[in-house]
Amino acid sequence: MWIKITRPLVFFDLETTGMSLSADRIVELFYIKLFPDESTEEKRFLLNPKMPINPAATAVHGYRDEDVKDCPTFMDVAQELAITFADCDFAGFNSNKFDYPILVEEFLRVGVEFESDKRKFVDAMRIFHSMEPRNLTAAYKFYCDKDLVDAHSAKADVVATYEIIKAQVIRYADKLDNSIDKLHEFSGQSDSADLAGRIKFNKDKKEIFAFGKHKDKIVTDVFEKEPSYYDWMMNADFSMDTKRVLSKIRLRNFGTK
Repeated sequence: MWIKITRPLVFFDLETTGMSLSADRIVELFYIKLFPDESTEEKRFLLNPKMPINPAATAVHGYRDEDVKDCPTFMDVAQELAITFADCDFAGFNSNKFDYPILVEEFLRVGVEFESDKRKFVDAMRIFHSMEPRNLTAAYKFYCDKDLVDAHSAKADVVATYEIIKAQVIRYADKLDNSIDKLHEFSGQSDSADLAGRIKFNKDKKEIFAFGKHKDKIVTDVFEKEPSYYDWMMNADFSMDTKRVLSKIRLRNFGTK
């Protein structure tokens, strides 16, 4: 098999109402699920986000409010997706920083359990930018010698990403191990404690802030010296996943005292 996997790997892409991880919603989701026996399944979901689609987003993916007004909401399909994605790893193009965090936000928002801590991630964009810095259209042309028709359609982007990662693993066989663990290590986000990358791990594997006035400081040290910083973050416009990680860190620290 072109990639070594022991459990399903989901290649996916989202089209959304905008670019905010905490405020925007999914309009379209398409995935290809690759199984260890090399079989695949695919499905597309067109969703009513229950909020206006930003015109800038419409200019990219083409969906308008009226196009999705009669579609199911994420809540309507959340259980199906949670079952489909259970015990799966994920792959996409810029999925580490955008698609996967928004997907997790949607699950958290509707109260459907979706464990994300033990997933492996393969991001074609991170591999591509490390090897050949460009964008998805250029990556598709470079690796597959194909023109990306209907770019920013979720299905077209997922199919292209699937073919790109396959080509990357083959092309860089001397530099990339084709196991999911090694690809995750190379292109995943093992240095991040949260999906948005607000909390990182330092060389000692301790959580540190990756932004703001406390950048590079250990989270537990900051909370001990400035308890109000935790309260500020919990009330500010950070993703629910980031807040969940902060709460886990804070509770864990209480348990050591």
